[in-house]
Amino acid sequence: MKKDKLKELRIVDNFYQTSSFFPMPTVLISTVSENGQTNLGAYSLCFPYYIAGKDYYSMLLECRNSSNTAQNILRTKKATINFITDERKYFKEAVRLGFPGDTTEEKMKDCLFTLINSDLGADRPQMVEESYQVFECTWDDSLEGAEVFKPGNLEGYEPPYNNFNGITSKFGAHFILKIDKILMKEKYHNSIVNGVNKNNYPSVPVDYGYRDSTNFWYSKFKKPIAEKIPAKEGDPKSVMYAAERIDPEVKFTEGACSKLVKIPRVFLKAALTQMVNIAKEEGISLIDEAALDIINDKRRKEKKGK
Repeated sequence: MKKDKLKELRIVDNFYQTSSFFPMPTVLISTVSENGQTNLGAYSLCFPYYIAGKDYYSMLLECRNSSNTAQNILRTKKATINFITDERKYFKEAVRLGFPGDTTEEKMKDCLFTLINSDLGADRPQMVEESYQVFECTWDDSLEGAEVFKPGNLEGYEPPYNNFNGITSKFGAHFILKIDKILMKEKYHNSIVNGVNKNNYPSVPVDYGYRDSTNFWYSKFKKPIAEKIPAKEGDPKSVMYAAERIDPEVKFTEGACSKLVKIPRVFLKAALTQMVNIAKEEGISLIDEAALDIINDKRRKEKKGK
């Protein structure tokens, strides 16, 4: 059989759509328009940005700087990322909401989605009730001095431009959005807390980026396939990797993790969660080897008491 060789394709503007097939999320960004009405815009260029080691976590949103979304963020600094499920009617509505040029009043008239208020304040955008998860965010305009950019230039912005935050080209914008709160439907919240499997995953659509003059393309959700993470006994780094994801207020030392390497992988998260809960009850914020002995002693007593 003849092999299908890789062939170079010319890179052009919007290369993720015009020159490639690129898997991306399908989200609705809600912002507040000048008249106080919530505006929904459909986006796929929305990705994790700060994920660890900073004093906050954030997302990166890329969009046209003349869009309702960009203009509203420049004015209010607030945005909410709504992750919708894969129903065909939802994606069809997302395509409609992503069409440029419509005013908020035009696009939100007879909108399919249900909007609900935020608990963070009346100045926040409303959220999409049908979402499986929601990130409520604030634009960090202090990065790269982006506070100098103001709304109003609907025909494009003149230089100078920033590199990664604010107005980045005549028609482009990047926004680093600090995540203030993550909300999730109870079913999926419970799956993350108690253990994810192929049956309790949300129906996450994938937008494939490529579009032509007629269509956007996406795929409906299929049950995911789990592939075991290889971990050798005696490797505390794999335990530390899991431990760091239990609770940001309680940390484990490598010495403590080295004493936990024999816990079977399937029980590791539950064991670490129990240890963290006991540590918080005991006022322990760093679990070292000495603290681990205290925690394990209490775990043994609790087990005997059952």
